[in-house]
Amino acid sequence: MKLSREKIIQLSHRVTGAIEELDEVEIFDEPNNIRQEIVKILNDLMHDEEKVDSTVRQKIMSQKRAIPEGSAEWDILYRKYYTDELRRLGIVIAPPPRR
Repeated sequence: MKLSREKIIQLSHRVTGAIEELDEVEIFDEPNNIRQEIVKILNDLMHDEEKVDSTVRQKIMSQKRAIPEGSAEWDILYRKYYTDELRRLGIVIAPPPRR
């Protein structure tokens, strides 16, 4: 999911505000410097996510037969390859709870 520049800035303000409200955290830097670092981290994450998405799509396209995007098979492969790529990067996502 791609986030706009405005959304990333809005998120950085919210995260900075949440950090400032924590009693357990003492801030020694200017809040704007912290916010700018949060923006950098979010931008890096969005860039990494775009690379993962591109890699996953390439893997699906490299199958021996064409798998149409939007089909159930495509969706299953996308989720599997996406999870595999995240795991390769050291990111483990817990499966949603079963009902």
